[in-house]
Amino acid sequence: MAKYLVIVESPAKVNTIKKFLGSNYEVMASNGHVRDLPKSSLGIDVENDYEPHYIIIRGKGELLSTLRKAARKADKIYLATDPDREGEAISWHLMYALKLDEKKVSRITFNEITKNAVRESLKHAREIDMNRVDAQQARRLLDRMVGYKISPLLWSKIKGGLSAGRVQSAALRIICDKEAQIEAFIPQEYWTLDAEFKLRGERRPVKAAYYGDETGRVDLKTEEQVRAIEQELAGAAYFVRSVKKSEHIRKAPLPFTTSTLQQEASRTLNFSTQKTMRLAQQLYEGVAVKGHGTVALITYLRTDSTRISEEALSMANAYVSKVYGPEYLGHVRDGNAHKQNVQDAHEAIRPTDVTLTPMELKDLLPRDLFRFYQMIWRRFLAAAMKEAKYETTTVKVAAGRHIFSFSASRTLFDGFMAVSGLDEEKTDNVRLTREVEEGSEVTLEKLSGEKHFTQPPAHFTEASLVKTLEELGIGRPSTYAPTITLLLNRRYVTKEKKNLYVTELGDVVNHMMVENFPTIVDVNFTAAVESLLDGVEEGKVQWKSIIRNFYPDLDEAVKEAEKKLEKVEVKDEVSDVPCELCGRMMVYKYGPHGKFLACPGFPECRNTKPYYEKIGVKCPKCGGDIVVRRTRKGRRYYGCIHNPDCDYMVWQRPKESELSELKQES
Repeated sequence: MAKYLVIVESPAKVNTIKKFLGSNYEVMASNGHVRDLPKSSLGIDVENDYEPHYIIIRGKGELLSTLRKAARKADKIYLATDPDREGEAISWHLMYALKLDEKKVSRITFNEITKNAVRESLKHAREIDMNRVDAQQARRLLDRMVGYKISPLLWSKIKGGLSAGRVQSAALRIICDKEAQIEAFIPQEYWTLDAEFKLRGERRPVKAAYYGDETGRVDLKTEEQVRAIEQELAGAAYFVRSVKKSEHIRKAPLPFTTSTLQQEASRTLNFSTQKTMRLAQQLYEGVAVKGHGTVALITYLRTDSTRISEEALSMANAYVSKVYGPEYLGHVRDGNAHKQNVQDAHEAIRPTDVTLTPMELKDLLPRDLFRFYQMIWRRFLAAAMKEAKYETTTVKVAAGRHIFSFSASRTLFDGFMAVSGLDEEKTDNVRLTREVEEGSEVTLEKLSGEKHFTQPPAHFTEASLVKTLEELGIGRPSTYAPTITLLLNRRYVTKEKKNLYVTELGDVVNHMMVENFPTIVDVNFTAAVESLLDGVEEGKVQWKSIIRNFYPDLDEAVKEAEKKLEKVEVKDEVSDVPCELCGRMMVYKYGPHGKFLACPGFPECRNTKPYYEKIGVKCPKCGGDIVVRRTRKGRRYYGCIHNPDCDYMVWQRPKESELSELKQES
């Protein structure tokens, strides 16, 4: 019998795939990359047409030796690394690192780790796609050039431990530009005038907003306007001037892409992009499910397409028809039609088996993993259903020449909204129990004018930054989470609640980049590079031509910056904690294990202490602050700041209400 070797990236996939293929197949993992550019140098031979110099990654020798032995015994070798550019490049690197015979090697890919998908991939085995490999090589070399040429400049002129990056620096500029808009914003005063009316037959009053007068809509900008209207309305009679009905639909959502998955997980589950991708990786590679073994629950997690396979759509249609009825059957909209730069290499993120419902898995998955899978499952099912239909009634109430307006709505057909747990459409519409008749009198119960000020643009959150990066064509699905994580780890931005704020360090670095490397941080240039990389994958652009055009200008800009830049001092952020040894206010420092407090009097005073992030709730046992802590293995938990004197701790973030109840019980 022939012997076959299948090499995947992650060890988590090995057992799952092995059970699909039988005893003639050996499945092994490369544990990610096996070759890369050296860390100690640029690794690119500029004099020899920018030829990259790849080396075996330290620590991979023993693994590669084991893989070579297995490869020599195999009659056929299948490289089954991830189905993206990076995965294609890893397969190519494996070819060289293992010194494989090309005649024995085939490349296979699958969008989901299921029996049918894995077996079907063997029927469509192919050669390594060198266009995709070259696109990844071009990206890697561009990123290496930017990082290794500019980062040392940051070290010498600002401080050590900093970095620049092609996508990272463009993303930082976007955040800094938004912060500049917020700082430059000048609030403008405006007013609202609301009325509460009692309608005939309605138990509760309805709230209506001032619309204007008989000439049309009127914007209220001053208190004088509002007070004049209130005087005119004193003692006036109110009646229903017009009632207009209309129908509107709410379209079913599109299935998840990487970007929209990260945005929705942030909005509804409060997950960071990094956590979202970590959980998605677990669901894709497979989790242990009692009665099912190890099961891959979702399809490939890095995609910019909303396309759904015919097989998956048939599966969804069968489920919808059975559970909700044939009248709920819809079709998945083509969300790619109006989007630019969609690679469409993989279909949307969806459950591998829609019949494996969240409720079946609720007691079998950790809480966050269950909620995450439930969100993906609901979104996919809703995407395959009909739109929801509503009837909207717009009522205008008149008093003299002044008009107030309100809208009421009712559901005609719930459509995709029948999927339990989907957010209801957020509107200011009221609910009416009976028809409103034109000409009928209404009773004014309350009239209230209120002053407001226009608000500045909102700060970026991780979700809104991902959305902006996608819209501008900066980066690709696989780069969003690492880019944001890097900005946070480098302390260029900080996150408070959900908002991202630029630090003084980030502002200094961005200013230096804008002044000296405007092309690198130009969003149009960064997006153009992504288009060129797509061209390489399509076989339309020669990959080294991108490098040849890029490097000379970068090298010249670095030399100019070295001459004219002066050293910039970035002061440490001062805390509100006094040093108990010398009385100075301690400053925040960052070490290998994160943030800590240190005395600014170093070296005369060497006092340091841990920094604990307070979450705003008190310990139910002793009244101290609850802070974020970590175990030795890095797992987050919540405990009392007075530990070890107080032993209170919980794994889930506690709420003030829960702790109050616990305190009363104790």
